[in-house]
Amino acid sequence: MRPYVAGDRDALYDVCLRTGDSGGDATSLYADGRLPGEVWVGPYVEFEPSLAAVLDDGSGVGGYVLGALDTRVFEARCEREWWPALRRRYAAGSAPEGARDARVIALIHDPPVAPDHVVAEHPSHLHIDLLPKWQGGGWGRRLLEGLFARLAAAGSPGVHLGVGRANTNAIGFYERMGFTVLDDSSADALFLGRRL
Repeated sequence: MRPYVAGDRDALYDVCLRTGDSGGDATSLYADGRLPGEVWVGPYVEFEPSLAAVLDDGSGVGGYVLGALDTRVFEARCEREWWPALRRRYAAGSAPEGARDARVIALIHDPPVAPDHVVAEHPSHLHIDLLPKWQGGGWGRRLLEGLFARLAAAGSPGVHLGVGRANTNAIGFYERMGFTVLDDSSADALFLGRRL
């Protein structure tokens, strides 16, 4: 486990893609394999690289954790500095309807906003992804504990994340890490949170 460095970006994009199907490999599901990373990795390593950590055994990056200290500040900065260039690169409606690419492009043009009641006591948020060879050995726990310490040291009282309901392995892991359900109003996803 080590801090993120600028040269890791493409490797993190790759891990994001290879875990993008509810933890499984989504490589065959995207025409443009960079799309998931552009949404769920790029702005975090661009705007808050000091919160990022990676797993690297010398043969390449096998996982990461990313965070945003203040979700509302992060959302606003993405709207100003991250989404505009992507909206020019990925025009609305430029991918076939129903394709994974189309769903992610729609998010670029209309990014989701965390509910107020979620960020009220859990203003920070995170993303974590590990390739299968890194799962089950305590590495996810170590990554999260390190991020929790960095967020708490920066003054955050709590952290949240969104997870697809289909990703039952991840939900179980987060529950074991002390996360509880903050919002279950979506048919597809849950917001989970943990006090720091």
